[in-house]
Amino acid sequence: MQRQVPAPVTGSGVPPRPATTGGEEPGEGTFRESPGPLESPDPQETQGSLESQDPQAPPGPQESPETKAPAPAGGENGTDAETGTEAPSGAATGTASTPGTTGTAPGTGTVPAPRPGSAPAAGSVPASGTGTVSASGSASGTGAASGTGTAPGTRTASAPGTTLTPATGIETATTPAPAAGKPGTAAATAPNAAGPAPAAGKPAPGTATTPTPGGAASGSGPRGRARLLAALRSPDALNLLPLLLAAALWAWALPRIDFRNIAEFGLLDRFPLTFYASLAVLTGGFVLTLRRAGTAPLWPATYSAAMLFALKAPPAILYDNVRYAWASKHDAIISRLLDQGTVHPGTELSGGMSAYDQWPGFFSLDAALVRAFGVDAAASFINWAPVALGLLTVPVLILVYRTFSDDWRLVWTGVWIFQLANWVGQDYLSPQGFSYLLYLTVFAVVVRHFVLPGSAGPLRDRSTLDPAASAVPPPTTTRQRAIAVLILLPVIATINASHQLTPIMLCATLFALCLTRRYRNIGLLVTSGLVMLAWNLTMGRELFLETLGTLREKAGDLLANSRPGFAGDPTGPGPELVGSANILMVLSLGGLAAAAVLLRRKLARSALPLVLAAAAPLPMFAVNDYGGEMVFRVYLFGLPGSAFFAAAALVPAVGAASRAATAARRVAAVALPVTLIAMLAGFLPSYYGKEGMHYAPPGETALTRRAFDRAPEGSLFLAATGAFPDAYYRYDRYERWFFTEQEVDENLRMLKDPASYLAGGIPEGKPAYVLLTRTQGEAVIGEGYLPAGGFDRLRDALKRSPLFEVVEENEYGLVLRHRPATGG
Repeated sequence: MQRQVPAPVTGSGVPPRPATTGGEEPGEGTFRESPGPLESPDPQETQGSLESQDPQAPPGPQESPETKAPAPAGGENGTDAETGTEAPSGAATGTASTPGTTGTAPGTGTVPAPRPGSAPAAGSVPASGTGTVSASGSASGTGAASGTGTAPGTRTASAPGTTLTPATGIETATTPAPAAGKPGTAAATAPNAAGPAPAAGKPAPGTATTPTPGGAASGSGPRGRARLLAALRSPDALNLLPLLLAAALWAWALPRIDFRNIAEFGLLDRFPLTFYASLAVLTGGFVLTLRRAGTAPLWPATYSAAMLFALKAPPAILYDNVRYAWASKHDAIISRLLDQGTVHPGTELSGGMSAYDQWPGFFSLDAALVRAFGVDAAASFINWAPVALGLLTVPVLILVYRTFSDDWRLVWTGVWIFQLANWVGQDYLSPQGFSYLLYLTVFAVVVRHFVLPGSAGPLRDRSTLDPAASAVPPPTTTRQRAIAVLILLPVIATINASHQLTPIMLCATLFALCLTRRYRNIGLLVTSGLVMLAWNLTMGRELFLETLGTLREKAGDLLANSRPGFAGDPTGPGPELVGSANILMVLSLGGLAAAAVLLRRKLARSALPLVLAAAAPLPMFAVNDYGGEMVFRVYLFGLPGSAFFAAAALVPAVGAASRAATAARRVAAVALPVTLIAMLAGFLPSYYGKEGMHYAPPGETALTRRAFDRAPEGSLFLAATGAFPDAYYRYDRYERWFFTEQEVDENLRMLKDPASYLAGGIPEGKPAYVLLTRTQGEAVIGEGYLPAGGFDRLRDALKRSPLFEVVEENEYGLVLRHRPATGG
């Protein structure tokens, strides 16, 4: 693409520089087509032309030979004809184009940008010379300009009194017009036109005008408007506008989310349309920022943070209670730790609560945060955990992805997909969420700093790599890796002190990495294994031995261990929609990742550690079902690698010029936004589709606490499920029996005579209470414990039975007390 550049006025000491076409260095009159959203822009490419032009006038026609100025009289290579000295590169040349004229106007000019490195960033750049203007007349004069300055993309000189041409981003010299009769004045007469000549000092018709010293600049209003238009058309403005629009839509929708009247579809039908619109606008804005992801990575980062906040902040802002029953459970554990100041790993507690004293690392940290913040309990900040953990995860993911790719578009798309695909609900204030962040941190350090010498082979040769791949990091010595192991040791110990499953997943991932020559670090694997074994045989000994006892019946049962939950299928349109969305999200993510591994084999080869890390958790299906949670944990630990390759399937490689590559880029330009919108549509029901069992109004938690407070210590509390807020309130003082958390067949037998079934399970002489809440009703249906209508049948049967009497009943729930058959 070529633009015509007016020939400079001679006598400035700088030879004219001809207009160039593509292939020359940017900054020399070169114009290049802007890259598309999925093309990698050249970071050295300048914005705009190096041609000076009036912001309100189109470029003038090409100069005719008779109007072109002659070559410099003295010397070559920019030697000044008068002084014999070499003019510095970037000297101002007096050229200007005006509508209807060709040639130059006195005292004006452009400052051509030098080749990179040919001129200092700032300095005095003198320019002097004379020239002629032909515009239905003639003009002559001399002028000089000097000064310093810079232009976007290159270092250029600028003269005092210059202005920045909005359309091109290039400075144009506007030296003050000298007084009449002085050198540099110009008087033009149109030889074929009637009328008197303009007064001395006045501009000739059709010639460019220059501001006078101390006076107002001519055309300042239009120039201001031109600058504003240029600013609005700048890349930063185009990136900012969708962000502002999305923020306005989201802020308008937030107070209109009807979370107090959640029905069977969770929050899906309680979100206003503007909420969905804000997420769609954020997605579109993110895709636009990928165009300049390499030169302006702050914009994709801003959109990623904005999407994370938009998706997960509404409960933290709106809810007047702790979201999610398990978060409430962890709040109770932290409160007990604060109250007693220590843990009791050998104390047996009902409901499996002893395990939290055996792995107390995460809760000890939260107790310290409660003290540091000066709040009463973790409940004051617990709903912000998904946002905080998400923001902390992003930089770690970037470190991992940048290890295997130099393409910022691929990196940020991988981060975006990771956020949308992380719907499993383990980002709340939990040992899993915390230890998962530490797991990713260890993985990032290993892939960046544990490369063995001589193991990279051709993976440092750019000719053998995928265009988006990065070279293998530099190798480290044995001493350096040993020091790194010592640095990672406290992190590994913290993982083992906080969670039972994450250390196993870490060892599985490190073992998978050892299958490659590049990361065969046996010492780190052995260290991690020894730390895990030491903790399991000391603090976690009881649960560890109990788990080993279940392996005989669980090991090898792949179908049972990969089944979500341990009950039946969810019932009702809302839970069924959630289940379908979960399956589609897994299939779509896995399909995209597999396609990228097969089609971009060079990238898969250089990023083999991510492939192995995604596959490492799969053998866990042969070990245990982890309480019906193993399928979700395997998905979670395989997500970083899967998200990276899913992004690779959507972001094509750059550099190829074949028809197939061009077609692939065109297809990807449509496939990327469509896929991201589809994944967003899958995330929302997966994350918010069961919100009826995650949010409980304050009245329900107040009912629950009154039930516990009025019961004598040591009492047995029966509830349909433990998935309701404050189910573990004062858990060390009461026993609990969540009677529907068993096989469906047993629950169907229980529904035939609920009162007799429950009374038969209460120890003789033990005070017992039944607590049924609205949230439990949502949970047993959503998890498939009871068939549709089963919870209502259960509640009505207990109310009618003489074996139980009503203690309290309101819109939030029902509390009953067991009456033994003897009447005591």
